[in-house]
Parts: sequence; structure tokens; C-alpha cells
Amino acid sequence: MFSKAFFVAKVLIFTALQISISLNKVELSVGESKFFICTAIGEPVRLEWYNPQGELIMPSKRMSLHTETSRSRLIIYNAIVQDAGIYRCEAADASGHTVEASVVLEIYQRLTFRDVQSPQEFRHGEMAEVVCDVISSPVPTVVWYYQDREITEEHHSKFRVLANNNLQIQQVTKVDEGVYRCEASVEARGEIDFVDIAVVVNVPPVLSVFQQSFNSTADYQESVTFTCITSGSPDPMVTWHRKGQQLEPSEQYMFNRMEGGRSMLTIRNIRQADGGTYTCRATNKAGLEERELFLKVFVQPHIIQLKNVTAVEGSAAMISCVAEGEPLPDISWRRASDGQAFVDGVKSQDGRFEVRGRHGKSVLTISGVKLSDLGRFDCEALSRIGGHQKSMFLDIEYIPKFLTNYTIYYSWEENPVNISCYVMSNPPATMLWRRERFTISAEGTFNTRVHSAEGKSVLEVTPMSDRDFGRYNCTARNNIGVRYQEFILAQADVPSNPYSVRLSAVSQRLATVTFMKPDSHGGVPISYYLVQYKEVGSLDWRDAKSHSVQTTVVLTGLEPNTTYEVRIAAVNGKGQGEFSRTESFQTLPIREPSPPAVHGQRGMGKAYRLGLIKQDDGGMPIVEYIVKYKTDKEEQWMTKLVPGANDFAMLQPLQWNTRYEVEITARNVKGLSEPTFYQFFMPQKPDITAESLFSGLGLGAVVGLGLGALLLLLVLVDISCFFLRHCGLLMCITRTLCSKKTTTSGKGKDMEEGKAAYLKLPLKEENGKESLKPDTIEIKVHSDNSIHTKLDDIKE
Repeated sequence: MFSKAFFVAKVLIFTALQISISLNKVELSVGESKFFICTAIGEPVRLEWYNPQGELIMPSKRMSLHTETSRSRLIIYNAIVQDAGIYRCEAADASGHTVEASVVLEIYQRLTFRDVQSPQEFRHGEMAEVVCDVISSPVPTVVWYYQDREITEEHHSKFRVLANNNLQIQQVTKVDEGVYRCEASVEARGEIDFVDIAVVVNVPPVLSVFQQSFNSTADYQESVTFTCITSGSPDPMVTWHRKGQQLEPSEQYMFNRMEGGRSMLTIRNIRQADGGTYTCRATNKAGLEERELFLKVFVQPHIIQLKNVTAVEGSAAMISCVAEGEPLPDISWRRASDGQAFVDGVKSQDGRFEVRGRHGKSVLTISGVKLSDLGRFDCEALSRIGGHQKSMFLDIEYIPKFLTNYTIYYSWEENPVNISCYVMSNPPATMLWRRERFTISAEGTFNTRVHSAEGKSVLEVTPMSDRDFGRYNCTARNNIGVRYQEFILAQADVPSNPYSVRLSAVSQRLATVTFMKPDSHGGVPISYYLVQYKEVGSLDWRDAKSHSVQTTVVLTGLEPNTTYEVRIAAVNGKGQGEFSRTESFQTLPIREPSPPAVHGQRGMGKAYRLGLIKQDDGGMPIVEYIVKYKTDKEEQWMTKLVPGANDFAMLQPLQWNTRYEVEITARNVKGLSEPTFYQFFMPQKPDITAESLFSGLGLGAVVGLGLGALLLLLVLVDISCFFLRHCGLLMCITRTLCSKKTTTSGKGKDMEEGKAAYLKLPLKEENGKESLKPDTIEIKVHSDNSIHTKLDDIKE
């Protein structure tokens, strides 16, 4: 959107003073700059500009004023939408007469493409939507182009411009891949712009091989390398297979993947059994393709001499490869890093590589050796019956190179600091430290120590005075050359004071303090921030520390309705910096609590669990919750008091199939909160069936109930045997007890007097539960061992 403003230029003419502005109507886009010239005719003593808010314009970074006797120029840099409006130029003469002229500045939004991605990828055959997000004011007109032709929605066209200005391509193919232009224009301003978007179509792998058939010689500890060249989008993953099994890296099989889609399988120590067909398989998310390669094993050329070579950067390197075989093979070279081949008699494109050979010997000469030449080179000897390939490693020696970018360190007196010097070199460099013109020994001094490792030397310095601060020199030397790097040890200071201290979320007992970090950390990282606060009028400051270097600290344990002062200081390894400006704040007074939040949950049976969520407690703990509840058809409320520490209230017993209304109020020592109202509905009484009883039980519970029922059945059978046949476990127990009592004189006497021993067994109710009522079978055992039974109060 752009801001519109309509200008009215008016000139007020007095007897001797006139004023005018150079431009009448001005339109600017966001970010542009413009100037206006106000000219006065007469003898003005004052010439001033006023902004759309009627305020006198003062020079700033975005608005500049250049005023002369009768001429003033106003410059607006990098216009923004808020700059739109009426600007006035006012002139006054010595008699106090004033005249003015005004102009209206209009700001609009230029065409802008927002985060348009390029390239945009799609899968072969899918419905593609190319995104072009463009804005302007007014809304732009968008046209798409492909191959310099406008895309129109012709009959049966696969292109379609959507309502959101995106381009839809139906069943996208590789033919549709390319650069599409999204062109947006605003006819009212004649403004036009475009963005080119590359469309990439992912396609199935395409696989080819340099050589499909290979020959090799058995029992010569030789190796053969198969090479597959793959293409596709995205890059395919290559695997190698033989006899239906995927090959894995081992002592015999070595895999290598190079640039240009080249994948290699090297078979080492070839034996006759290694002959046969090998499959190179390329897969990506768009498809799969395979190629077969054949290895024929027999006597083949053999490379007998190929050694690793070490060269100095910038010098020349000569690599010799000698091969034998029948017939005598031709020798070629290949660089492993990029697969570039070098052949006899042909120089490389940069002129640095040249091959010369004859009679089974080939020499690869590299002029002006670079570090990028370091790596493996392959020598390949070929004849019409096969080939042999060996590799060597070209090592590059070079002068030491420093890897350290951080060269300024900070510390303070008696605080040790490690100055680290990192070096890359071949061969490894010898490193030492110098201070001014003196060398620091490896054993160090009373306040310096040197710690060395390959490619690294650390100077530990413990400054004792100002003399220990300054420049230190790290020297690295090998047989190629010597290099120096200078480090500076500067004196650290305590941090400056934090600023912009703000208080937020102030309650009765909590307050959150936020502040801006200091402008200077003193050269060493800040450890934490110290926040001090106290009551106004008190002399005792209380301390609170920030968590690490966070600039927000919560003060706790405050007193309600109390004014506090707070200040902050930063602390680093050197010490504590100055405090910020002291700020004051007042905690809130104690008040009644806020209404509690409520959520409900069905309880067991005729109960309902009412969850209580404490809100703002008003500065004092909640003493209790007053819960009132009733049915929607009753007038009388039932009341339940719940301790303030509880987070729920259990309402019971309740009525089935009934709606309840609840009113909950929180109370602290100050008073009661506003009530919270809640309703819930108790369902109908559930039907108890075998399915409902066992549906909620696990397997263990069901097995336990089954064993209990089986035990109960055994008890009932034993009782039946006791009464009907005078046998069973109960009969054995009874006879044992009676025989023991008859052998005891005191107890036998009681039996003779007709006193009976009683054994009462519980009956079973219809639902299988044990009854705790006095409905029992009474068994009397008399002195003659006769047993009489009777049922007491058995209910039909």
C-alpha cells in the first residue's frame, strides 16, 4: 500500500513579501530522496519549514536544511510512508508580516518481489506450481514469459496463471525446465520489474560406463577399477552388485566417488574366480537404472614401478611409471581428485601437465606445483588383452601458513591468559615466541609458559605489571622457509554500567527487571549481572544475580504496597563495573483474589471431580474455596469448604440424570473473590452387565476373578460333603479340633456341660459377593461328636 496525499500549493501575497516553492506536485517511492526549494521575494528576516504535523523541521540524518537570506532548500533522504503529508515554508519580514507556501508529498510502494526462490524444483510428470510473490500499490499486473514468449492460457495449454500470480505447469517434464520470467507492472505509474526463476525438473537416473568389458591377470595381486558415469536430478546414489548381492567395502572391494557423477569400484588382488558380470546400479527418488560390466581374467600388463613423490610448492615434480606386459602396454595418467586424464604428447589446458613416454615407461611432469595438486594420481597400462592400474601419492611441501585470525587478547594483572598460534605446514614447523627482541624459552619464565603441539603453540602469560602488556611474536620455521605473526596482549577493564533499566510484571511480591547490556565489556566476557534492591529509606541492599548473561531478572520475596529502589552492575573476570542509575518501583497492595478457573471430570459412581486452578491470589495465600452446588430444579444450595492448598473438590453423592449448577469463590485474608459459575450433567445410572463389569478389566484381573470363583466353588463342594456325607476337608478339621478338646480336662468338662464350639461360614449372595450380614450356617459340635446345623434368619 502507499500513502496518498493531495497537495494544495498556495501563495499568500503581501505588499512587499512573496514566497513560492519550486515544485507543485511530488510523488516519491519508498526509499527515494527529494529536495524542495523555497524562494522569497522581498526582505525576509526568517525563512522556516514545517512538517505535516505542524512542527518546525530541524536538521537530522534524514532531513537536511540549507537556508540563505531569501532561499531555503529542504532535502528528504530515504523517504518512508510516514513522511507523506503537507510541508509548509513560512517567511516573515521585519514588520512581522508572514507569508507561506505549502506542498503535499505523496509516498507509494514500488514493485517488490518477496523471497522468490530460484531455482524451484519439481518431479518429472507432476503438477508444478512456480511461486512468484510480488507486491505494490496499487496491485500489480503479472505476466509470465518462457523462452522470450508470453505465456497465455490457450486451449489445451499446459500452462495456467493462478489467482495468486503463481504459474501452474501440468505434467511437468524435462522439456519444461529452464528460466521463467515473472514480470509485474503498475500501469498507473508506468512501473515494471521482473524476476527470472529457474525451474528444475527431477528426472530418473541416466547411467553410462567408460568401458563395459575389462581384462585382468590372475594371481598378480592386481586391481581393476570399474567406472560408472551417472546423471539425473537429484544426483543418483550408486551401488555395485554381483550375483544378486550388493558389494560392501572390504579388503578386496574399494569404492570411490568423484566429481562429474563418476563412481568407481576397485577390485584388488584379482583371482580367476573374480571374473564375470558386475552390475552398477544408480537410484534416486525419480527412478533406477542398471548397467552390467564384464571382467575377463587372464595374463595382462603389469606396472612394476610407481613411487610416491614429494615436491615443493612452486617447483616441478616428475612422476615415473614403468609397466611390463605382452604386448607392451600403452601408459596413461589420471588425476583422482577430478578424474582429468593426461596422455602422451598433449599438454593440459593450463600448460602445467605434460606426459612423455616410450618402451613401457611414462613420465608425468608437473610445472609450478600447487597445493591443489596434492593427492592421488593413477597410472594405467593398457594393451589389447587388458590393463593394469596403480596409484601413487603426490605430497606437497610448503612454507608455514598461519591459521589464526584472532590476534588481540585481553587480561589484567595476575590473571593468566593463553595466546594461541596455529600453523599449517609441511613438513611440520618449529615454533617459538619472541617478546620485543628476546626469545621466550620453551621452559618459560617466572610469569610465562609455552605449551606446544603439532601445528599449535600456546603462550601462557600471567601479567604482573604494565610492562607485560604489549606485542608478542610467533615464529614458525621449517626447511622450506619462515613466517611471523604478531599478537597483542591488551589490558582489560571492568564493564561499563548497564542502562535503560525497566520494571515490568510488578505484583504484590514479584517484579521483573529488564535492562540493556553495557556498551563495553572491558575486553573480557561478562560473567553475570548483579541486581541490588532495597526498600526506600533502608540502608541494606539485597543482592540478586542474573542467570548467566541474561538481561532479565525476577525479584521475589517483596512486600506488598512497598516502594523499592533497584540498580544493576555488570561483573566480568576483572571485577564489578559501575552501577546503573537507580530506579524506583512500588509493589501492588494486597487485595481480594481473582476468581478461580474451573474444569470438571467425572468421578467414580455418583461423584464429580471439580478441578480448581488458582489465579492471582491478590498477594496473600488462598485460605479456602467456597463451593456451592445444587440441581437446576432446586433452590437450596449445598456448601462445601475446600482448603486453599487443594487443587480439586469432590462433589458427592449426586443424583443420576441431573444437571447441576456450581458457584465457586476463593477467599484470602483480604476477602472473597468474584464467583466463578460452572455447570455439569450427571448421566443416567449405568446398567451393570457382565460385559460392562469385565470390559474395563485387564487379562490379569479376569484370571484372578476366575481363580477366586474356582476357590469359592471348591469351598461350597466341601461344605456339601460335610453335611451330606460327613467327609471332606471341613470334616477333618472339625474332628481334629474335637479330639484335641476332649483330651484336655478343662475343655472336656465344658463339652460335657453342653457347651458347643461354633463354626460359622458365610453364605453367598446372588451376585457372587460375600455377605457380611449375620446370615450364616451355624455348626454345633457336642461332646458326643454329633454335629447339628441350622440356618439363622435365612431370607428367601
